[in-house]
Amino acid sequence: MRIISIFNNKGGVGKSTLTYHLGAALSEQGKRVLLVDLDPQSNLTLYGLTEHQLEKIWNGEDEFIADYRAAKNKMSSKEFEEFHKKNHSIHYLLKPIEDGESDETVLCEPIKLKDNYDLIPGRLTLHLFENKLSKQWSDAFLGDPQAVRIVTAIRKICEDYAVEFNYDVVLIDTSPSLGALNKIIISNSDTFLIPCAPDMFSDYGIRNIGNALKVWQKEFNTMHSLLSDSKREYFPKEFVRLLGYTVYNAKKRTDAPNELNVALAHYNYAKKLPSTINKYIPQTCLINDAVNFYDSSIGENSVIHGHGTLPTMAQKYKKPMWEVPDVPDLGEEKNTIRGNAGLYRATQVGYLRLAQAVSERLELL
Repeated sequence: MRIISIFNNKGGVGKSTLTYHLGAALSEQGKRVLLVDLDPQSNLTLYGLTEHQLEKIWNGEDEFIADYRAAKNKMSSKEFEEFHKKNHSIHYLLKPIEDGESDETVLCEPIKLKDNYDLIPGRLTLHLFENKLSKQWSDAFLGDPQAVRIVTAIRKICEDYAVEFNYDVVLIDTSPSLGALNKIIISNSDTFLIPCAPDMFSDYGIRNIGNALKVWQKEFNTMHSLLSDSKREYFPKEFVRLLGYTVYNAKKRTDAPNELNVALAHYNYAKKLPSTINKYIPQTCLINDAVNFYDSSIGENSVIHGHGTLPTMAQKYKKPMWEVPDVPDLGEEKNTIRGNAGLYRATQVGYLRLAQAVSERLELL
């Protein structure tokens, strides 16, 4: 199993769209995939659940988020067992660890999106877990068992689910923050992918990520050197490496005099990103000694062009873009969607190519 975090220090780069559709494409290529929504905004979750369904999950968990032990003690063993087996958010799974309670021996059911493709929803209250992480980070250096348990909790949950449900890949959606939560997520991932827009903000976002990685890697290595062998086993064996980057939402121009078929302003930024990566991302975080791997968007720019309103329809109908025209009940949008069915279905080719490139690079880790 490999844990891939999708991360940029810039919002609005199509991160949730990329995560959801990459996961769908990987599952179509035979991988068993789990999505984990660790962005408190929970946009990825809305690709799999309606707001009503998500509200029902959140409302059922509210007392546990406030005080896990007290909420559990209100139930009989049988009542809790039935409740716990249901679909729950990632914060509910982390809450016993956050509160210093014992781990549950049974895993909650993930939400089934399609064959080989599941989801653990997000929750807006994740800032509470981040607050606890910030306080425990320094204690983890000293080998404090509870602190080590908290800073490795996300990775352990991913590993437990991979064992129980036989996942090959776990995709984690993250917020644009460089705070404690993302430091833990990225440092405990096997690899990460940077989704970019062809603009100045994504370029600077990569610079910020590179500077943060230098600090995080130093802390990771220091912690490894101080911990005992038994506690070191909770962490990945080496620091995270960059799988690649994507460029998304570049304006397509078939008349453009460049190989990307995009507007000149977008082309200039897209061509600038490789040098920014090689300059700012630590060399030890690059794979294959960076040879040819970061010269272009992963998957040969397969998802570079924007899809307009297609991702919105994918989120509304809870299907990858290429499956939306086949949804039986499209309501008042039926004629528009099916009239543009070719555009929807064409998106599959790019994401399958991206998924293949991701799979090939995972083999090199």
